[in-house]
Amino acid sequence: MRTALTALLAFAAGVLLMVGLSHHAPVADSGQEQAAQNSSAPAPASTASTDEDGATADNWPPQAPSPEQVMYAQRNMVHKALAELGPRTPGHPNLYVVAFGADGGEDVFRNEAEYAARMFPQRFGPDAHVVVLENNPGTLERHPLATWSNLEETLDGLATLMKPDEDILLVYLTTHGDEDHNLLVDMDPLPLDQIGASDLPDILAKHPFKWKVVVVNACYSGGFVPALQGPGTLVITAARADRSSFGCGADSDITYFGHAWLVDGLNRTTDFMEAYRQASAEIAQWEAKDKLTPSEPQMSVGTGIAEQLALWRKHVTPGPVVVFKPAVPATALGRPGESH
Repeated sequence: MRTALTALLAFAAGVLLMVGLSHHAPVADSGQEQAAQNSSAPAPASTASTDEDGATADNWPPQAPSPEQVMYAQRNMVHKALAELGPRTPGHPNLYVVAFGADGGEDVFRNEAEYAARMFPQRFGPDAHVVVLENNPGTLERHPLATWSNLEETLDGLATLMKPDEDILLVYLTTHGDEDHNLLVDMDPLPLDQIGASDLPDILAKHPFKWKVVVVNACYSGGFVPALQGPGTLVITAARADRSSFGCGADSDITYFGHAWLVDGLNRTTDFMEAYRQASAEIAQWEAKDKLTPSEPQMSVGTGIAEQLALWRKHVTPGPVVVFKPAVPATALGRPGESH
């Protein structure tokens, strides 16, 4: 997929470069088309203004660096985020988390990524280290972007910090997904590569991590399971390969799956697989109440990963429940699933 888009992205990058060099000021191009949102999600339609073609004005913040400046800063931002991780605790497995909130058009994905950054170290202790990659107009100078290149750069850095044959890598991706099993990676107007079901395992395979937990929170995310599953790997997805998942949208603070697995499940248990089982049952109840087609989350447990996670948990003293507080509250009074 990345190769097929090379010519298009090179052209778009050239346009951005010309804009940056001539103005070196924030871009506010109302003609940019907003990335398509999940039509299956039960959230009310966005109230953003649209032009006659239905495209929304892009949300690049007026006081932010220009798109060119943001792209230029990414490598240093990734290195800074890695340098800020706490020291590895020797003698037993550590957990390293990459929270990847990929759609900059909705705050719900930022909320989940930033909640993960608070919850894992507070709940599981200093042996849980978290890097946040996210696309959001409010955090362009705070966190590195959630991009293919930054994910690879982050994994490169973690490979030098971790004991790849002992420590556990957890990648939590939250965004929209499509029926062809592609994840939406969007920070309008930047030309970003999308990540497909065959791309993610290729990215991970370039790195020496023996033990992996990959959580894909998106519609149709079950399509990522076949290529990701294998020895030493736990794969959890928010939906079946042919089903939508729910809870995103402008009027939502957190997705159904993020609520059920991250907030409810992991605050009840330190066992990721037990949290999945509890989350699946909880989501089924919410979907039945809302008369939605069941998303049917999926899980694949590779050889050895359950035992390695159990070894990690032996050294975890669970902290108190970490209350979910959205970084950016939803604009509406209600959201799908709020009563749960």
